Amino acid sequence: MNFSWSSDLNSKVYKDGLTIRNRVFVKEQQVPAEMEIDELEDQTIYVVGYLDDTPVATARLFPIEQNTYKVQRVAVLSDQRGKQLGKKLMLEIERYASKHSRNRLILGAQDHAIGFYSALNYSIISEGYLDAGIPHHDMEKKLTITKKP
Repeated sequence: MNFSWSSDLNSKVYKDGLTIRNRVFVKEQQVPAEMEIDELEDQTIYVVGYLDDTPVATARLFPIEQNTYKVQRVAVLSDQRGKQLGKKLMLEIERYASKHSRNRLILGAQDHAIGFYSALNYSIISEGYLDAGIPHHDMEKKLTITKKP
């Protein structure tokens, strides 16, 4: 899987990521479309994973502290699940965050995905809550910063 990053809302990366988010969150999980697009769209960094130039996985990073990104909107197309693409996406996010001097990632994990994130060494840091009617827990992972050359 090849990855592309962008913070430009007019970019192909953003538009490809939005297509994935719409299919996964709005169509599959019935998240209201008006909740999926939020006020943070122009303040986040987007990543899309491509297989043979086809967008199959996405996420966004929101800088919340000098050393922390909040990972949001993590999604893999349903017909591509079970192929370790989510893991590859999360490892790419860790690489990017470390390269940009961030040593902490946090995210709101849907409860059904807690095992996935736990296997990647994320730890639960909150009580459960509902987001868009879906049970979640906040999780975090500490990273080692890669020194820039």
